[in-house]
Amino acid sequence: MNEQPALFAEAELFIRECYAELGRTGEETELRIREIAREIEESGTYRHTYEELRHGARMAWRNSNRCIGRLPWDSLHVIDRRDASSEEEIAEALFEHLDYATNRGRIRPTITVLRPEQGERPGARLWNEQLIRYAGYETEDGRRVGDPASLEFTEVCRQLGWKGEGTDFDVLPLVIQLDGGAPKWFELPREKVLEVDIRHPDLPGFDELGLKWYAVPAVSGMRLEIGGIRYGGAPFNGWYMGTEIGARNFADEGRYNLLPAVADLMGLDRSRRSSLWQDRALVELNVAVLESYRAAGVSMIDHHTAAAQFETFEKREQEAGRAVTGNWAWLIPPMAPATTHVFHKRYDNTIVKPNFFYGKKPYAARVGEKGSDKAAAQVPAGVCPVTGTTAAPDASDTGSVRKRVEAGERQAGAVRGCPFH
Repeated sequence: MNEQPALFAEAELFIRECYAELGRTGEETELRIREIAREIEESGTYRHTYEELRHGARMAWRNSNRCIGRLPWDSLHVIDRRDASSEEEIAEALFEHLDYATNRGRIRPTITVLRPEQGERPGARLWNEQLIRYAGYETEDGRRVGDPASLEFTEVCRQLGWKGEGTDFDVLPLVIQLDGGAPKWFELPREKVLEVDIRHPDLPGFDELGLKWYAVPAVSGMRLEIGGIRYGGAPFNGWYMGTEIGARNFADEGRYNLLPAVADLMGLDRSRRSSLWQDRALVELNVAVLESYRAAGVSMIDHHTAAAQFETFEKREQEAGRAVTGNWAWLIPPMAPATTHVFHKRYDNTIVKPNFFYGKKPYAARVGEKGSDKAAAQVPAGVCPVTGTTAAPDASDTGSVRKRVEAGERQAGAVRGCPFH
């Protein structure tokens, strides 16, 4: 009962802002607030109308401090699947989400909202951080295959009974939990996952790396909060900014760590950092990503265009009388940030609701039960929590990507390390 006043306060604040933006009358606003007050008094919670859900989800994107791609916030397609009452129905809803969002490569910003928390019932939750992500494996002798960022979740999936093929690009299953019950996993049908082969237009030998990445970046591990209602299952997507793949997923030492391999293909001197081999390799890796998505007809934006669009977003918000909040460290692109206007500004990082929030990983208890300290660690041993770089070369596997990196490491005799530690 003590939670009801707080819930009503958040609901009232949201309804007043939402209805004002939608152009509803004062009478309609007050009527709706009274309806919500009665509903909370009778049941302890309330249910959003579809219009409230749609605009609330769009507001949450608009208020996302870490996102530079907020310009089309009011075009977000909102799919209401709060009625999905089983894990199977939820899985089908997520398949439909991917179909709609993928759109044969012309990506459409989309969110699917599932059953919210209600009292002691936690509603629907997805254990995946993204609907599509590649598995990561660690062998007994310490070799790694695939995406190191997925080591923990991949192990959880294996505990549940899933078996991957052991390649660098195994698509993980969906793991769905409803109202705190036992989780169920569902294989993602291959036809639901559009992937892009990453090729370089000019660099000989690049294709032999065998790289690819998926088209739709659908975040599924965050909680959506609208007017005091918490939706633990609300996967959403836009389209990729090229540097997310080329300067982070492929380049980070804690991820696929491909800069040494690309530098070797370019014939660069890796014996000293001052040769700027990392910068030069980074540019070509990002060229490959951007050109590959363009050639495949898959939506993607470069970081310069994204920054220009964010500037337009800022101007529009100012004209609407709304302050733009932002997390500067996340808004600046990971490549050539000083060439964008964002780098030279400062932003108010105040959190405004509706918004998306990170929470405790739903499988944390399961990992703990297995006693896997290695899997449970949020930051792997030897990895700088600031830069993500490792103090020593990662062990490699026999796959094409890791094999190429390992060979390059031996040839140059390079020692990788965090420049700050």
